[in-house]
This record gives sequence, C-alpha cells and structure tokens, in this order.
Amino acid sequence: QVQLVESGGGTVQAGGSLRLSCVASGRPCSYYVLGWFRQTPEKEREFVGTIRWSGGSPSYADSVKGRFTISRDNAKDSVDLQMNGLKPEDTAVYYCAAKPGAGSIDPREYFYWGQGTQVTVSS
Repeated sequence: QVQLVESGGGTVQAGGSLRLSCVASGRPCSYYVLGWFRQTPEKEREFVGTIRWSGGSPSYADSVKGRFTISRDNAKDSVDLQMNGLKPEDTAVYYCAAKPGAGSIDPREYFYWGQGTQVTVSS
C-alpha cells in the first residue's frame, strides 16, 4: 500500500512560480511511476508529467513542457513539481498518483492517489 500526500499549492500571479511536493509512504518500489495530474470542474483529469520512482528522465504534457520540472528528492522520499511561468489556465487541483510498471498519461491506470492541492493563478 502506498500513501501519497501533496503540499505546496496556493495562489500566485501569472508569471509566478510554485513548487508542489508529493511525499510517498509505504515505500514505493523502484519500478513504480509517479505521475502528476490536474483537474478543474470543467475538464477531466489531465496528465501533467511523470517520473520513475527510481529517477531518470521525466515526461511532460506539451502544455507544460519548458515551464514545469519534475524531480525526485531521495531525502524526503518525495516527487516535486516545480512550476514556473504560471498561466491562469494552469489553475486546477493538482494530484500526484502512483502505479507499478510503465508510465502512462491515462489517470485510470494509476492505483494510488493523493488528496490533491489547489493551485490558483490570477491574471
């Protein structure tokens, strides 16, 4: 069993930055993948990016590529999402999720989810 807890959400002006953290307990195995997703009331849950728990090169959605960075923090047992150049359309509840095996952009393939953290970008 893997438990995920997100933190770091908040309100920021357009062009600003936020850093989200997803702390995992229950010791995800090295073959797990951690994904970041986001959701608004108007849209289905949307893929943001993913990284293997053991590290390596992250993958990103085109909408955030070049602005967002996913990284592992071994000391904290966390996966962080650094968001720069935020836009109003980035406003959403952000979730981290975990699954074994290969990475996926489909949220339905992820077994474990955090509770989400709100990110609001004002124009």
